[in-house]
Amino acid sequence: MVKVTKEAALAYHENGRPGKIEVKPTKPYHTQTDLSLAYSPGVAFPCLEIQADPDNAYKYTDKGNLVAVISNGTAVLGLGDIGAMSGKPVMEGKGLLFKIYGGVDVFDIEVNEKDPEKFCEAVEKIAPSFGGINLEDIKAPECFYIEERLKKTLDIPVMHDDQHGTAIISSAGLINALEVAGKDISKVKIVVNGAGAAAISCTKLYVALGAKTENIIMLDSKGVITVDREKITAQKAIFATKRKGVHTLEEAIKGADVFLGLSKGNILTQDMIRSMADNPIVFALANPVPEISYEDAVASRPDVLMSTGRSDYPNQINNVIGFPYIFRGALDVHAKAINEEMKLAAVKAIAELAKQPVPDVVNEVYHVTDLTFGPKYFIPKPVDPRLITEVSAAVAKAAMESGVARTPITDWETYKKGLRQLLGQETALTRKLHDTARLHPQKVVFAEGGHATMMKAAVQAKQEGFCEPILLGNPDRLNRLANRLKLDLTGVEIIDMRADQEQGRRAMFAKHLAEKRARQGYTFEEAYDKMYERNYFGMSLVENGYADAFITGLYTKYSNTIKVAKEVIGVRPEFKTFGTMHILNTKKGIYYMADTLINRHPDENILADIAKLSAHTVKFFNEEPVIAMLSYSNFGSDEVGSPQKVHNAVGQIQKEYPDLAIDGEMQVNFALDKELRDDKFPFSRLKGKDVNTLVFPNMSSANCSYKLLQALNPDSEIIGPIQMGLNKAIHFTDFESSVNDVVNITAIAVIDAYIEKLKNK
Repeated sequence: MVKVTKEAALAYHENGRPGKIEVKPTKPYHTQTDLSLAYSPGVAFPCLEIQADPDNAYKYTDKGNLVAVISNGTAVLGLGDIGAMSGKPVMEGKGLLFKIYGGVDVFDIEVNEKDPEKFCEAVEKIAPSFGGINLEDIKAPECFYIEERLKKTLDIPVMHDDQHGTAIISSAGLINALEVAGKDISKVKIVVNGAGAAAISCTKLYVALGAKTENIIMLDSKGVITVDREKITAQKAIFATKRKGVHTLEEAIKGADVFLGLSKGNILTQDMIRSMADNPIVFALANPVPEISYEDAVASRPDVLMSTGRSDYPNQINNVIGFPYIFRGALDVHAKAINEEMKLAAVKAIAELAKQPVPDVVNEVYHVTDLTFGPKYFIPKPVDPRLITEVSAAVAKAAMESGVARTPITDWETYKKGLRQLLGQETALTRKLHDTARLHPQKVVFAEGGHATMMKAAVQAKQEGFCEPILLGNPDRLNRLANRLKLDLTGVEIIDMRADQEQGRRAMFAKHLAEKRARQGYTFEEAYDKMYERNYFGMSLVENGYADAFITGLYTKYSNTIKVAKEVIGVRPEFKTFGTMHILNTKKGIYYMADTLINRHPDENILADIAKLSAHTVKFFNEEPVIAMLSYSNFGSDEVGSPQKVHNAVGQIQKEYPDLAIDGEMQVNFALDKELRDDKFPFSRLKGKDVNTLVFPNMSSANCSYKLLQALNPDSEIIGPIQMGLNKAIHFTDFESSVNDVVNITAIAVIDAYIEKLKNK
């Protein structure tokens, strides 16, 4: 784990724009009309609609996606009562987590008031602005009163996350840890060290899940809380034990099955853990230093099931696993509260998720390949992308079933798709590609079958139902890799192109290639030798009808792949070349960019072909192409070199295709700014049109542009490279491609192969 220094933390908060969050407009604001709609006079109309029906605030404002993170700074993290203003960085951080994990907007509000009554009055007065309230870092016992009062007086979800967030996540962990240990929650002995807000809430939820109060011992700073102790709070009294002769943690923990620590660091010893029952469950959640270190706990008892609040050890109890998704689900049904049913639904959804196969993105973040349900993994990781769909949906359903939802959800699959798109896990474009490919599954050859990324992508594409994968490689090696990656290769064909049983097919492929390329000097012997290479053999499988599509490129040089593709597959007869395109999916729209990989220094004829190929490919994605041919000059202002080639190519295409929306040469700012272009160049064939396709003057500019945009817009989705112009569905990846990148290319290859079959019918 990276050590966090004071200097680094202060620089993080100070550099650039101070703080961690900002407010951004969501509607157009550039014209006078926009401003008149946003404010006076247009804003009066939604105001009157809300006056007529207050629930219309969810329709016309951000109320339904806006949470207030409110604190008085009396119990900030491990810092204690540092004051409202001093706690602001924490509240901003909470807002950041709400946004990045749940897509929830947040205003952090620091209230300089310690009196519970006055604090509640302040919150009640500002509550109409929000769809929910997250209480944060308020000390006990005041936090109990504040939450209970606000839950009664307000008709929006209110949750003190320090209590319930920890309770929900640790409860999910406890359910699963007990399953791993083979223990019954109604019979286990539980020791809770700490009696603050989080500890009380956790223990209450454990009881709601089936734990028996008589089996619980709770300790505070004075020791075991017993029924004969004087002056204990009502919350602590619930868990006061009747057991005699038990006063210290050392005495309480003997024979215990579960230890929950929400107290202070290094108070649990190895001897104490050794005194616990078999397969002890230890949740040492003091922050930042746990009650016992992970290393010491495991060293003391190899059978221990251990959790901490730290990200650098297994089974992290982290509130971010819960609160963004609990509020997400509550907000999406315009809930009036977060009730016990919703909390329990979150617990069960989180617990169940840990038993499902782990997404590749989680393994990549933690640099592991073996996350499976068991002692070292019984709580989902905070980066698990499925949390937003599974937990939010479970909470929303519970809100509806318990009667606190104002607006029910009727189509749960559509709701989950919307959540995935909200956080950019998938887009309407990728979902459409996958859905289309699923209707027409094809046989796809994956060249580098022994590459972990390609193997994972092949298995995922098969699981999604749009691909019958064929992996090239040595079967023993591939099966060993699959076992290491915990991948099921059932139904996946493996072809060892070097094996004896493939000799006949290799000879047939060589004969076909030699005959096809005879006029280029190919001999059978040369072609036969080339069939030992995966690209030649894999493309020949497609060329000769044994497969429908081919994916390559994770560690193959493009120059080699291009050469093989031209020789084995060939360019479509109506074109002189083939090319590649990348799709940039942004908040402003989808842009198609060509040629990003194949043609280094195209002449005007090749540029014309690239433009034609781009038009064809954009139509493949069911869009009407509007093409700008780019350069550093505009419409003949520079009559030599690159601009002249683009200028001539445009003239050639416009003559051949008078109805195609294409023009240039033009600078990229004129291509993307319709008003500017129409004002300066009203004669353009693109007048009044939004450009969606950009054809660059050479590969350098195209490749640099898409990679620059990708680097500067990490939230934008890049799909590609997409092959344009070969006779068969041969598609490329690159060494930077993720599993999802390869899966997306596979979906495109499947659709490409299906369309090719339709043409040949």
